[in-house]
Amino acid sequence: MKSILRTLAVATLSLFLSMPAFADKLKVGFIYVGPTGDHGWTYRHDIGRQDIEKHFGDKVETTFIESVKYGPDAERAIRAMAKGGADIIFATSFGYMEPMLKVAKEFPNVKFEHATGYKQSDNMASYGLRLYQARHVQGVIAGMMTKTNKICYVGAFPIPEVIREINTYYLGAKSVNPDVDIDIVWVNTWYDPGKEAQAAKVMIAEGCDMVAQHTDSPAPLQTAEKAGVLGFGQASNQYKFAPKAQLTATIDNWSPYYIQKVQDVMDGTWKSGDYFGHMKDDVVQMAPFTNMPDEVKAFAQKIKDGITNGKYFAFTGPIKDNTGKLQLKDGEIADDAHLNGMMYYVEGIDAKVPGN
Repeated sequence: MKSILRTLAVATLSLFLSMPAFADKLKVGFIYVGPTGDHGWTYRHDIGRQDIEKHFGDKVETTFIESVKYGPDAERAIRAMAKGGADIIFATSFGYMEPMLKVAKEFPNVKFEHATGYKQSDNMASYGLRLYQARHVQGVIAGMMTKTNKICYVGAFPIPEVIREINTYYLGAKSVNPDVDIDIVWVNTWYDPGKEAQAAKVMIAEGCDMVAQHTDSPAPLQTAEKAGVLGFGQASNQYKFAPKAQLTATIDNWSPYYIQKVQDVMDGTWKSGDYFGHMKDDVVQMAPFTNMPDEVKAFAQKIKDGITNGKYFAFTGPIKDNTGKLQLKDGEIADDAHLNGMMYYVEGIDAKVPGN
C-alpha cells in the first residue's frame, strides 16, 4: 500500500512540475497601436481579447495598453508587461517587431506573439491574416462599379502588408476593367481621422469614385459618403458609419487564433512559428455586399468562393512590377515569403513605392 501511495505521490509531483508555471489565472497582455475605439484594426483585436475572457472565464486575466508608439515606447510597454507577470503578450502592429524581439530575449519564460511580422525566436511567434484575399474581392467590385475608371487607396505606411493589398486591390479591379487607374496617398499614420479624411477628399476631388483604405478609422469611408461616392470598410464592418457608401468591408477575426494560443500556453504546448490565416478558416471575413446591383454581388461572391476553396489565387503569374521586371512566371503562385516581402507595385500602377 505504501509503495502504491509513494508511486502516486511521485506521479502527482511529476505532473505538477510539468505544468506551466503560472498561479491562479493566466495573464494575457495586449499592446495596441491605436485606441480600442477606432472602430477598425485595434477594435477588432480588442474583440479578440474580450473573446478570450468570455471563453476562459476566471481562468484568465487580460490587460492592454492602447495607442503605443513604435520604437522606445513600444519596448518599454512590452517590457513593463513582461515584468508585471504576463504569461503571453500579443503586440498587434508591424512596427513592434524589433522591440518585441529584443524584450523576448530578456524573458525566456514568457511567450511573445507579434502580429503581421516575419521574425520569430524560441519564445516569439508571428501571426497574421490573409487580408489581401478580401481586398481582391473589393477590387473586383470597384472595377465593376466605378463610373470614372479611377479608384483610390489611402495607405498608412509603405510596408509589405499594405503594398500587397494595394496590388491585389488593383489586380482585382483590372481583371474586370482594363481601363481602371488607381491613385494612392500615404498618410504615414495608422490612426488619424483628420489625415485619413483629407487624403480621401483630395483623391475624390481628382475623380476617384471608389475609396479603399489601409488605415484604422472609418474617416475615408465617411468622406466618400459625404461626397456621394462609394467605398469599403477596413478591418471591421463600418456600415453604420456610411450606410449609403459602404459596398462591403474586410472583417478581421482574430478570436480563434487568440483563444487557441492561450489554450496552448495553459496546456504547455505553445510553440513558436508563423501563422497566416486564410478565408477558408473564417478568420478573414467580409461584410454583406450592399449598394450594388445583383449581378455585381453574384460575381463578387463567385470570386470570394473561389478564394475560399483554393481554386482562385490573385497572385498567380505572369506578374510584372511597374518597371517591367517579371516577378512571377506564368503559372507561378506567390509563396508566403514573396507575399511577406512584397515591396513593388504591379504593372499598371503609375506610382513609386516610397523609399524604393
